[in-house]
Amino acid sequence: MKMNITETVLRDAQQSLMATRMPLSDFEDALDKMDAAGYYSIECWGGATFDSCLRYLDEDPWERLRTIKKHMKHTKLQMLLRGQNILGYRHYSDDTVRRFVKAAVENGIDIIRIFDALNDVRNIKTAVEACLAAGGHAQGAICYTLSPIHNLEMYVGLAREMETMGCQSICIKDMAGIMSPQECFDLVSALRKAVKLPIFVHTHATTGLGNMTYLKAAEAGAAGIDTATSCFSGGTSQPATESMVYALTQMGYDCGVKYDVLKQVNDFFLPVQKKFAANGTFDPYVLSTKADALTYQIPGGMLSNLVAQLKAQNAIDRLDEVLAETPRVRRDLGYPPLVTPMSQMVGVQATVNVLLGERYKNIGKEVKSYIKGEYGKAPGEIDPALAKKVLGDAPMFTGRYAESIEPEFEAAKAELGDRAQSDLDVLSYIAFPQQAEQFFEKRELKRALVASYSIEEVK
Repeated sequence: MKMNITETVLRDAQQSLMATRMPLSDFEDALDKMDAAGYYSIECWGGATFDSCLRYLDEDPWERLRTIKKHMKHTKLQMLLRGQNILGYRHYSDDTVRRFVKAAVENGIDIIRIFDALNDVRNIKTAVEACLAAGGHAQGAICYTLSPIHNLEMYVGLAREMETMGCQSICIKDMAGIMSPQECFDLVSALRKAVKLPIFVHTHATTGLGNMTYLKAAEAGAAGIDTATSCFSGGTSQPATESMVYALTQMGYDCGVKYDVLKQVNDFFLPVQKKFAANGTFDPYVLSTKADALTYQIPGGMLSNLVAQLKAQNAIDRLDEVLAETPRVRRDLGYPPLVTPMSQMVGVQATVNVLLGERYKNIGKEVKSYIKGEYGKAPGEIDPALAKKVLGDAPMFTGRYAESIEPEFEAAKAELGDRAQSDLDVLSYIAFPQQAEQFFEKRELKRALVASYSIEEVK
């Protein structure tokens, strides 16, 4: 029996534990070793990595991807894409989505895991089609959540729609680690009966269920699981790669990896982890088991960001209040799954409600857009009083919002002018205008500085 292993240390593990602050320089020397480990794939891009590169790390995310690809001769590279949101926090035009997906594949991505935060499959269709057209592997992702309106039948229906759409595999994306072992077994079994596609399972160790959930996924016939090298595992990250491989191998599964190389990979990342722990970026809080997450359902990346945001406002003592407010806000919004961008929107609104001492005294711009229907169809009913506060007497948008967005690329290219060195720069600018412009300015200053040094040397 085969069990494919996707290593997440370069993306979801570091995003969940330390808000995606690992620069390329911290892991480039490990890439050849990782390529030799025998992973099915390495998740290295997408999610919050693109934003973080521009905003915090002063890196070109495209160059980062190409550098990783140069070292990966035998291992597939994987990314997480937010459907019509791409890697940002709003919907982009179909033109932008097609160009971005094509560029991702051309620059090194093999597998694109594509999801919509509301499980509105209308919002992944363009990305799936673009991925297939570019020669990539399109993996449709179902965002797993618990609520009065989410059930087995709903998830099976989503998988069937994704198969019809052309997806080549399905991922159950349990971003908060709330899927129990039995729920996982039942869902994987149901999906395998309903569709002919391989089923992959993604979870987190947040609630302490992750390892058990993966074992039941294997028993149900899952094709692969996501794990993190042990020093970046546990807590809000994924279960440990080495531990899962050890257990699964004894159970008769072929994980395809070399255990001695896994140790070398972890040995490399140990001092990296210690560095971020020492400077406070890697907060030990996120490593402890959070059984309460079975109630508030906050995913790892969201929790680490909440901690960082509250620390920045000297309000970390209000964390428990924010965690308690989160499921109430989610209920008011019709039970959206807590995954980017919905997790940030719900988390920020819960934080504002707590810190201002009054619920919905200030409603975030993105939450207003969601209530207006600009992110897709809400899974359940939005609280009527809250909807009235935002919409007034205006109707909610019920169509596919991306169809109302004009093509963005040519206008952005003209706006940037010679500040853009390539079409990839234009895509970065469309996704994150302010952060991209700041990056372009810093890049130009560096180039001018290097040029001035060269001139002085010639003199």
